[in-house]
Amino acid sequence: MRIEYLNRAEAFRYMGAGTDAENKIKGELLKITEECEQALLKTLEPRYVYKVFDIIPAENGINILNTPLTLKGKDVYSHLKGCSRCVFLCVTLSAGVDKLIRAYETEGMEKALVADSLASAATEQACELAEEEIQAAVGKNYHFTWRFSPGYGDFPLDTQVELLKLIDAPKRIGVTVTDSMILIPRKSVTAVIGVSETEIPKGRRGCGSCNMKDSCKYRKNYRHCV
Repeated sequence: MRIEYLNRAEAFRYMGAGTDAENKIKGELLKITEECEQALLKTLEPRYVYKVFDIIPAENGINILNTPLTLKGKDVYSHLKGCSRCVFLCVTLSAGVDKLIRAYETEGMEKALVADSLASAATEQACELAEEEIQAAVGKNYHFTWRFSPGYGDFPLDTQVELLKLIDAPKRIGVTVTDSMILIPRKSVTAVIGVSETEIPKGRRGCGSCNMKDSCKYRKNYRHCV
């Protein structure tokens, strides 16, 4: 997986600068953005790991067959409704990005904020590239939901502890989770993607299915959270 450019428009939206910010950012901020972008492109090492599991509905959620894990919550249950399998996915930009952002924090918070926002945009790009490769590997005859991460709606955040174990993310790509459920490296994502033999309703291919869609601070500024 390679990322050859960073989505500046997405990064500016992360900074709350509006949808047309890319055409307005000039002067010193543009210079900082260009500097951070080049540094990140040299530093980031996007990697991902995934595994496909068979699933069945359960009284209290979704059972992941041949594992001890049950995905709990009405939201993830609805998200995977009609799916016979799901993908557990973890994506990371790797530890060098965290180190770079910390270094920028010693120079000034403006530069650190720009770098952090660009890195968040890069994380989204890495997730999209991973999804494309996974969908191609699983097969063109299948249909897929969008990424649904622990912490969305009523889907417990601590689910990612078992998720990381089941796909061996600590060993394979170096992603771990703290006791407070923070992923390390910080620019990492865990997610569940539904796989179905039949067409996925549009509501489960975007933000429309989330019970926070009307108040989501992310949705007000860009496509969806990562």
